[in-house]
Amino acid sequence: MHRKINFNAGPAALPAEVLQQAADAVREYNNTGLSILELPHRGREFAAIVRESNALVLELCGLDDRYEVLWLQGGGRMQFCMVPMNFLPENGSAGYIDSGRWAEEALEYATHYGDVQVLATSKESNYSRLPQWPTTIPDQLSYVHFTTNNTIFGTQWHTVPRINVPMVADMSSDIFSRVHDYSKYALFYAAVQKNLGTPGTALVVIRKDMPGRIVRELPSMLSYKAHADEHSILNTANVFGVYVSLLMLRWTKEKGIAAIDKENRQKAKILYDALDHSTKFVPHVQEKSHRSMMNVCFTAISPDVEKSFLILCEKNNITGIKGHRFVGGFRVSLYNAVTVSDVERLVELMKDFETN
Repeated sequence: MHRKINFNAGPAALPAEVLQQAADAVREYNNTGLSILELPHRGREFAAIVRESNALVLELCGLDDRYEVLWLQGGGRMQFCMVPMNFLPENGSAGYIDSGRWAEEALEYATHYGDVQVLATSKESNYSRLPQWPTTIPDQLSYVHFTTNNTIFGTQWHTVPRINVPMVADMSSDIFSRVHDYSKYALFYAAVQKNLGTPGTALVVIRKDMPGRIVRELPSMLSYKAHADEHSILNTANVFGVYVSLLMLRWTKEKGIAAIDKENRQKAKILYDALDHSTKFVPHVQEKSHRSMMNVCFTAISPDVEKSFLILCEKNNITGIKGHRFVGGFRVSLYNAVTVSDVERLVELMKDFETN
């Protein structure tokens, strides 16, 4: 098979070796005589997969056993629900920082369970920049929620201060993409189909004191404590999804977070430099310190130029660069499995397109 260069925002590109290992496991997992698709979710083989995955998450995050690792279903939107269900009392308040579509949706979900204070927003600029981080955080807030990287509009928080209330981070699109201090968070989560696997699974890392803050009686499927008590196997787990995440964790550890960080910065610089000097393309985010290393969003100078470039990319085996339906234009996602040569090939095509 002749593989395309895949810049999709999610499901995202996976490394060739991970794809091969996953394919091998579909035929037979670890000499068990069973496919990974047939593996019992309460069997010893899957328990070993979960243990290794949890250990690698904590190691890569630089965290210790004060944190619990959970593998849950429902993706990021389920976490939009579960965070306020568990931690926002009906007579309480939580703070939300609105920096993009998914941040906005998270706060909309939270309004079903209690009061939400919008601490900062950049909605008025169509999220073409980050809002200013709030200078004061009210002590009475149950938690503060923010999104570290905004996939649709292409902004990213490159520095995050410690705050005086529990901080919750949606890290779906930039987890394990850079050197980062994860100890700032009381809880962080990621829908894994960006840098960590395939759709249908969410990684949640929660500080062990947080379940003691749960504010309402919940069905066990919606309770972080219940999932922690059952070590992520409260119900029939997404065995294949967690296994692919384990393969990605192994790949990430072997490559090294520092090396991944360096490579991601290089990829982003190559593409942004080309855009900043382009005559046919315009980056969505003009403030360079706000630009995402993961999702580079830009427009063309006309609809005809946009259509022509999309056709050219498809002819050259480049896919996944069409912008989100909310904003149009282009979006090039530079997740960890995307190589420097992939980006160089795209930029080469952009320059050829501009001169013809």
